[in-house]
Amino acid sequence: MDDFYVRYYVGHKGRFGHEFLEFEFRPDGKLRYANNTNYKKDSLIRREMYVSETVMREVKRIVADSQILREDDREWPEGDKVGSQELEIVLGEDHASFTTAKIGSLLDVQSSKDPEGLRCFYYLVQDLKCMVFSLINLHMKIKPI
Repeated sequence: MDDFYVRYYVGHKGRFGHEFLEFEFRPDGKLRYANNTNYKKDSLIRREMYVSETVMREVKRIVADSQILREDDREWPEGDKVGSQELEIVLGEDHASFTTAKIGSLLDVQSSKDPEGLRCFYYLVQDLKCMVFSLINLHMKIKPI
């Protein structure tokens, strides 16, 4: 498989410290996930697993089909006290990094200076998060206390 890497981060620093969600798919098939919240005295959750080549191909397809690598984040809203998001992608010889503010809803996307590009980012992130949460639920038993 050619070079392929995806890292996503969303977080903010506030009343409960640095709270964030982050995951990455590494070229060797390792999926790393971290979720840190200090709300109600919760703590850092870390999960790591290896996924199959088929899963990696599907993640790669999702990223490629999104056409995110055609986008540019210069017109996207910058992160602020509400938080920020980062998406880094290596796909073959293409390498892109995107940074924007947290997106609360599609209304935030529509009111931005680049709604088309930000919509592409928004939907790709939603797809990737669904994939990661599904994989974690399949492989790890996480029961709330």
